[in-house]
Amino acid sequence: MHDRTYHYHEPSDDQIQRMERLRAAAKAYSDVLERELPEGPDKTFVLRNHRTTALWVNVCVTRLPDGSPRG
Repeated sequence: MHDRTYHYHEPSDDQIQRMERLRAAAKAYSDVLERELPEGPDKTFVLRNHRTTALWVNVCVTRLPDGSPRG
């Protein structure tokens, strides 16, 4: 792993705007999942993993593949 893997990387204005669009898309999909999936442990699993994926999107936006911050 890159030595800055666990550092906080302040997102640029462009990155913030990209994150906002991606969060809105994730929220829209989450709303569909919430509405369409039957209640139960599988639904809970799907929603939790979708939330995890949505959080990792922010990492992807702010870092290069080696873990270093994007310029």
